[in-house]
Amino acid sequence: MLTDEELELLTQAGKITAQAREYGRELLVKGASVLDVTKKVEAKIRELGGEPAFPAQISNNDTAAHDCATFEDPRALCSGDLVKLDLGAHCEGFLGDTAVTVNLGEHATLVKAAEEALKAALELVKPGAPVAVIGATIEQTIKDAGYIPVRNLSGHGLEQWGVHMPPTIPNFDTGDSTVLEEGMMIAIEPFATDGAGLIGEKGQAEVFDLLMHKGVRTGFVRDILSYIETYNDMPFCRRWLAQEFGIAKTNFALQELTRLGMLNSYEPLVERNNGLVAQAEHSVYVLDTPIILTK
Repeated sequence: MLTDEELELLTQAGKITAQAREYGRELLVKGASVLDVTKKVEAKIRELGGEPAFPAQISNNDTAAHDCATFEDPRALCSGDLVKLDLGAHCEGFLGDTAVTVNLGEHATLVKAAEEALKAALELVKPGAPVAVIGATIEQTIKDAGYIPVRNLSGHGLEQWGVHMPPTIPNFDTGDSTVLEEGMMIAIEPFATDGAGLIGEKGQAEVFDLLMHKGVRTGFVRDILSYIETYNDMPFCRRWLAQEFGIAKTNFALQELTRLGMLNSYEPLVERNNGLVAQAEHSVYVLDTPIILTK
């Protein structure tokens, strides 16, 4: 269980995350620059008194997650797009994680399927609730709407300075015997699709986190590693480093740190049959009366 001070930090982080999500939602319009919206959302988090818990990500159409703007990203949103905004904020490591899907086309029923699945799942959250039952509820709600869940994406636990932690909160009935415990911090995030219901990695990773700490030889790589270590093992992106060190040194350092086995990379996750994907997400503090942190 969290102390009163820790719960205050967690609650503050959730509020900042929710406010930044709603701010970002309004920016996701036809013609909007993916890079500009991303930067504005991250700046809003800082303006509100938090820090990004991970780089804001805008994943479009058949890309379900982990599509993060590049240093000089030229992309703009188009009429017909189905846009996912995934973001998080932290206060001294206590964090909120949330996502919203914005419909710029004719995808209202798919967006509603993800939102209704999240709503149904949240109603089940309490100590002792089996994660498999939550997953089954998400799956059935999405299927009742005429779509299918993405089976190899899931919600997850949250910890101080930890974004993707146990337990896994599935989007279908896995039969997992794990139950929620009082005091857990979790993120529930249904993904609904009209495709195959599976995603795979595709494209260049822009998001990373540090797996281990060890020495490196090249001077500027040491400088970049020291900068990465200020993120306290939480995810960061190529763009953040390039703003400080330039893109050429950043690319070299990321290649070197990857070669040394020091980094984990997060490639964009694309629906296997190129189906459209909608996402909805809230963070929750598990109590008998749960606190939806990012509502």
